[in-house]
Amino acid sequence: MKGIELKLVSELMKNSKRSDREIAKAIGVSQPTISRTMVKLEKEGVLREYTVIPDFRKIGYNLAAITLGNVREDMRKPEKIDAARREFVKNFDDVTFEIVLDVRGMGMEHDGAIFSFHKNYSEYADFRRRLMAQPFVDPSSLESFIIDLNDKAHHRHFTLSYLAQHLLQTPNTRDET
Repeated sequence: MKGIELKLVSELMKNSKRSDREIAKAIGVSQPTISRTMVKLEKEGVLREYTVIPDFRKIGYNLAAITLGNVREDMRKPEKIDAARREFVKNFDDVTFEIVLDVRGMGMEHDGAIFSFHKNYSEYADFRRRLMAQPFVDPSSLESFIIDLNDKAHHRHFTLSYLAQHLLQTPNTRDET
């Protein structure tokens, strides 16, 4: 990725509400360059959405949870996992979810992670029960780290601004144009 593209992504991660002209001024290029680059990055799928990150407490969420788990041993074949995903989507397509990230991966003896927000512990417990009922989930493997969003001891609140700053400090991307 070129330097201007990285700078643009970084600026958008800090604040995507600004105009192309404001971003161009911050980066030091012309407004048409920003507009063209944004269209290019959107077509390439680099820019997937423009959004805000609210103060989740102020909109009613008091807990965040990172839930780790495993796919059931008998469901590990790709065709079974695909069928289970289709069934999950079919059954819950019209239900709003508190899940903001659901990924496969590896670590800490788990192969998946879910990041979710909840209004209270009762809603989290209901979420966990629904998750345990999924045919592809090994219920005995589920572990959660629950975060009290009202706790005053948080070091950093969720934002992409920190990552935006880090993006420009990556050695292989500095001063590329």
